[in-house]
Amino acid sequence: MADEQASRHCVFGAGLIGGYVAGALLDSGQSVSVVARPRVRSRFENGIVLTDLDGHRSEVGAPKFAGPGDGAPAFLWLTVKCTQVADAMADVRSLVDRNTVVLCCQNGLGSEGPVKTALPGNTVLRAMVAFNVAELDENHLHRGSGGSLTLEQHPDAAVLADEVTSPLMPFELSTDIEATLWAKLQLNLINAINALSDVPVRAMLEQRGYRLAFAACMRELLSITRAKGIRLPRLTALPGPWLPAMLSLPDWLFRQLARPMLEVDPTVRTSMWWDLSQGKPTEIAHLNGAVVENGRLAGVPTPVNEQVVRLVRAVERGDARPGLTPAALLGELGLR
Repeated sequence: MADEQASRHCVFGAGLIGGYVAGALLDSGQSVSVVARPRVRSRFENGIVLTDLDGHRSEVGAPKFAGPGDGAPAFLWLTVKCTQVADAMADVRSLVDRNTVVLCCQNGLGSEGPVKTALPGNTVLRAMVAFNVAELDENHLHRGSGGSLTLEQHPDAAVLADEVTSPLMPFELSTDIEATLWAKLQLNLINAINALSDVPVRAMLEQRGYRLAFAACMRELLSITRAKGIRLPRLTALPGPWLPAMLSLPDWLFRQLARPMLEVDPTVRTSMWWDLSQGKPTEIAHLNGAVVENGRLAGVPTPVNEQVVRLVRAVERGDARPGLTPAALLGELGLR
């Protein structure tokens, strides 16, 4: 059991999402500890400033940083990237006991697998973070898009929903988290297009060539979900199956009919853009790569997503640079 020193929540990995979650939990009056690198500790030593696109603002004190002798938390929020989950398990095991609920907050599919293997006696719940977070200053994190934090239905998740939902971090429960994660994956296919374009998300969406590439990636995913019998929940104003057609409209008509899609802070870029800009490995294997692998298993061709994976891998290796124009990207994807 957690002792008196234990924070109720521990956030493991205080990047953009983890830092924002930690700040939102503190804003909700929760006791929070954070596992983070020294650079992140120094960034938050004067507290955390949270803002969002709806004008909400909160300034909270510095979080407690987890250390030896701390008791196990009731909830551990695993917010490292998919590529870091397996390596994090040794440290996670040292922080939790059998009563700790682990919340997997990664993009893509399958990140909970290594966690369940490493912690077979713990409750492990999958989460879907629908919003983007940008760093406006060293301790200022900004939720630049709409959307909620969605957790799979479970009695412990219901307790969380009562405790931590707030305007800064809306919270929802899902009775079919697998379908919810596929719906989020459909939207996350924008990450690679944004990284390859090297322009902010809103400016990218305003250019039809980039939207056509995004739509083509979506169509392959939708073919797979139909083959698997998955009904995608609606995460946007339009149902997921309608989005490729909307994205393919001429620019003038798209701007008129898709205003909610353009209600994104002009500073927002995707996490994959941040990874490539900092020379870090990306989550491409868990995003477009997951589409390719599931397509292979379902017998559904995925040539566009295969090419996207190839292009991102080339940038990761240093064999190519981001900044593809719409025409160049469509040419690389065989869509011209």
